[in-house]
This record gives sequence, C-alpha cells and structure tokens, in this order.
Amino acid sequence: MTHVTEHPLIQGGRSAALAAACVRGGVAAGLGLGALAVLVVAGWISSPYPDSGPGDTLHLAAGLWLLAHGVDLVRTDTLSGLPAPLGVVPLLLTALPVWLLHRAARDTLEARHLLDADDATDRSRLSASAAVGAVAGGYLLVAGAVVVYGGSGPLPADLITAGFWLPAVVVGAAGAGVWTALGRPWPGRRQASASLRAAWLGLVTLLGGGAVAAAVSLAWHADEAQAAYAGIAGEWSGRLAVLLLVLALLPNMAVWGAAYGLGPGFTLGTGALATPLGLAGDPAVPPFPLLAALPAEGRGSWIHWSVAAAPLAAALVQGHRVGRSARIWAARDTALTALGAAWACGTAVAVLAAAAGGPLGGGRLTAFGPVWWQAGAATVLWGACVGVPVALGVRAWGRRALRPKPLSEPSGGVRAWGRLTLRSKPLPVPVPEPSGGVRAWARRTLHPEPLPLPVPSAPSGSGVAGAGAAPAAANGPTAGLGHGPGLGGLSGRLTGLLRLGRPAGPAGGGGSKSGPGRAEPAGPGPGPVPPAAPDASTAEGTRPGIPPGPSWPAPTSGPRPTAAPAAGSGSELGLDDDPYGDSAFEPYDYLPAAWESTPPPEGNR
Repeated sequence: MTHVTEHPLIQGGRSAALAAACVRGGVAAGLGLGALAVLVVAGWISSPYPDSGPGDTLHLAAGLWLLAHGVDLVRTDTLSGLPAPLGVVPLLLTALPVWLLHRAARDTLEARHLLDADDATDRSRLSASAAVGAVAGGYLLVAGAVVVYGGSGPLPADLITAGFWLPAVVVGAAGAGVWTALGRPWPGRRQASASLRAAWLGLVTLLGGGAVAAAVSLAWHADEAQAAYAGIAGEWSGRLAVLLLVLALLPNMAVWGAAYGLGPGFTLGTGALATPLGLAGDPAVPPFPLLAALPAEGRGSWIHWSVAAAPLAAALVQGHRVGRSARIWAARDTALTALGAAWACGTAVAVLAAAAGGPLGGGRLTAFGPVWWQAGAATVLWGACVGVPVALGVRAWGRRALRPKPLSEPSGGVRAWGRLTLRSKPLPVPVPEPSGGVRAWARRTLHPEPLPLPVPSAPSGSGVAGAGAAPAAANGPTAGLGHGPGLGGLSGRLTGLLRLGRPAGPAGGGGSKSGPGRAEPAGPGPGPVPPAAPDASTAEGTRPGIPPGPSWPAPTSGPRPTAAPAAGSGSELGLDDDPYGDSAFEPYDYLPAAWESTPPPEGNR
C-alpha cells in the first residue's frame, strides 16, 4: 500500500506558507550581502597596503549593501573631523539585491505548482499581498540587523533615508516579483494599460538616448578620462577597484545624460549648473574618469543642443504608442491617456534622478547630480507638449485609414451590380471566323451583313399556307439583322439565328407568349395565322433602357420540313436548328440578370 506524503505547506497551512515566504526574503538578503562581502574582502586581500582590518572591511561591505538600497552613508573619518554624507547610489550595484528580491517573491507565489491542484487547499495558498508582505518582512529583518551592525563602523547609515528608501525598494522589488508570477497583468482599463506601456517605452527611449550622449562625450574626452583613471591608483588592485566602481556608475551616467537632454541638466556642486545652454558657475569636480565627460565651461553650441533629440524621441514614441491604441477612442480619452503616460514617465525619471544624484561630501559637494523634481517636471512637460499632439495626430490618421470610401454614382446608364451600365457602351460584335460554324454559345459569330433567310414551306395538306411568309419576311429575323441598333440589333441577330428552321407550333399551344413582334393564333383550326398587331402599351421602344428590336412571326403548326435547306440557311451556317432543345425559348432568355429593367437590390446600391 502506497502512502502519499503531503507537502509541508499543506500540513502547516497558511502559517507555514507565510513562514516559508519570510525565510525566502531573509535568504535573498543574505545572498546579496554575502556576495558583496566576498567582493570587498577579495579587494582588501589583494591590496598591497591595507589600512584596516577585517572588521572594518565587513563594515564597509555592510555600508555598500545599504547604499545599494538608496540609504545615505555618513563618513566620520574626514580631515576636518566633520561628518560628510555620501548619497550617490551606484545603480548597477542596486541590480543585485533587486533581482534577488524579485526572484524570491516570484518563487514564493509560484511554489503552488509543486502542489497538486486536487490536494492544495485555500488555507495553504498565499494571496499576492500576503506574499509581498512576507517576503519583504523577512528581507527587512535582515536589513535592520545590517543597519545596526553598520552603525559602529566607519560608514554608518543615515536613519532618515534608511527608514524611507529601504522599505520602498524592498516592497517595490517584491511586488514586481509577484506581478511576474501572476503573468504580468496590466490594469483592466484600456486607457491605464496603454498609458503604462507608453510610459515604459518612453522611459527606455529616454535613458537610451542619455546613455548614447554620455558615451559620445566620454569618447570625445578619452584622454582626460584616461589621465584621471591612472592618477587615482597606481597598483593593479586599486585600478581594478576603480574599474568596478566605474562599471557600477554607468547607469548613473545614462540618467545624467537624460537629465542634461531634458533641459534642467545637473548640478556640479552648489552654485554650478550644467545645461545644454552652457556651464554656469564654478564646478567642484573631483578627479574621476566618468566626470571627464562633463561639458567644458562656456556657452553651449549646436552639439550640446543636439542632446535634446533624446527627450524628443521619447515623447514621439509615447505619443505614437498611445495614438495606435486610441483609434476607436474619443479625442478626450486619447489626450488624457497621453498625459497619464507623461506623468508616469516623469515619476520614474524623478525616482531615478534622486537615486543617481546626491551628496558626495560636505560643503559644496552636498548637491551633486540631477535635481529630481526638475528632471521629473521636464519629462512631464515634454510628454504634454509633444506626446499629446502626436497621439491625437496618430489617432486621427488611423481613423482616416479605417474609414470606408463612399461609392460614387456612375455618370450614365443604369447602375446594376455595382457600376455596370447599359447605355455607356454598345455591345462589341465578335469578329466572324474565317471558316466553319460556331460550336459554343460564347463563340457564336454574326455575319456582318443581312442574310436572306427564307421561311420553310409547309407540306401539302398540312393546312398551312404560305401567307405567313410575307409577314415573316417583313418582320422576321431578316429585318432585325441589318439595322438593329445597339442591344436590339444584337438580340435580333442572335435570336434570328437561333430560330432558323424551327417548325411552327400547334395553334392551341400554350408555349407562345404575346409581346412586341409576337403573334397569337386566332383560333383552332388549320390555316394561315396572321401576325398579331403589337399592343400600344408594349410597343417597341417603350421599354426603358432597351432599344427597339425586331418583331417575329408567329409559330405555325405543322411538322418540321424535310426539304433541303436553301442557300444561306442555318444548316449551311453550321448552326443547330434547336441548340437548346427548348421550344419555349424566348428572345431575351440568354441575357444575364444585370440587363433586367428591375432596379438592383438595396444592398448593392
């Protein structure tokens, strides 16, 4: 008998799940702190002239770990004896604890995949808020212990910034991990979702442009950067430490470049400001390789102004993204969505600017880097002035492309099946073949001149006199073959050829119909049947859109003549006497439905 062992989370219920999530948060904090401590201890060991012991090295690692979370440090061993703050956060160093927190929260919420869907109970599952709180709580417990431990070292933490930035970073990273575990859902409202997506694209574009601008400036001042790098440390261990610090500050350089392109620029100490218009004041710049890329003193030129292409491109991307999503929205909703994207992007830029800058010491170095509220306000202004009009323009263009084009009324003729007209052009007459007959309906040829088509004579005793030949000759096919204009001439020719050699029907048959040029039998009995006079209401030429056609003789009764056809008859032309086998064939039966005089359906107009 197999015994199924339940998962510990199921056995303990919700309390065990919360405890496991809290442990995950503490483990994430320990991994980040341990990795940074190993790096600092390795640098201390490789230094040929260490000026401190292992205790100070661990305090330094704890201080750097807190600095990576946005906590300001305070230097106590200064030459003047006054404490000097240190608040410039290496943003690349922040990536390590943020990634660990993100992974811990994501794995906590995804731990349910280890459980069977049938065995898992509601009490053993954590909600999103509970997972964030448990992971962040375990992480903050370790962080509080580190703050207490670092207070006795050379770089103690500032308690005010530790109480604000440390919980904000931890909760934000844990929330991002839970959001990833849930499948990265966006808000239910389309406007909010489009606003956040556009803000993200604008932020990436802005930071990318700032990084390009900073890299170009650093390459332009490569000699000064190399001299500063060589002057800081002479041995290889010191140069390696400086190189690692430069790499950790590269994201800060991108944020500085973005703030420079936005317009407010950044401060280089109290009383010094660098903007695209120029460098004002006396900058207090310490020797460092990345600071060699700063613009020179004096007024700015077109090279410095070209950095404004970064925020311009970001605003264009934001507006285009919102406009593409707002093709079916109202103009007011589109404008509000674009403004929301501008505010979201401005908030993110303000947070990054606050982290990328800060104090570097006392005195004039208390203000160094971009001013967070100025950078955020400039980002919102760019998005409102450029992004909103672009969003409205893209929306208008998209609605114009989706708008159906109205069908124009044809100038002449009768509209049927779209733009088919009856009076615009005459029907083309096919070219006759050089020899042979016509085997198919589409290839039936017409002789260009009238053909003498004799009416076959009835045999003796049949009761049919030749008196009907005169009317047939006058109103028969021969009359319509030569002078029938347009549709009437063509229909007369085709029908005349189809009627060749057809015998006269019985006098009382119901297959004949009255109409223009048709004759009804006068009554039963043998004898010649004269053609009936055309009715005034259905006279030729009164049907709209149809020119007058030929009149035809009335069918006569009697057997089909057996005499040889005369010259110019249908047999010589290669035509079958009755190609369709239908004695009730009408002259206009072959015409398509589009030639009907009835108006087209309502849907085709």
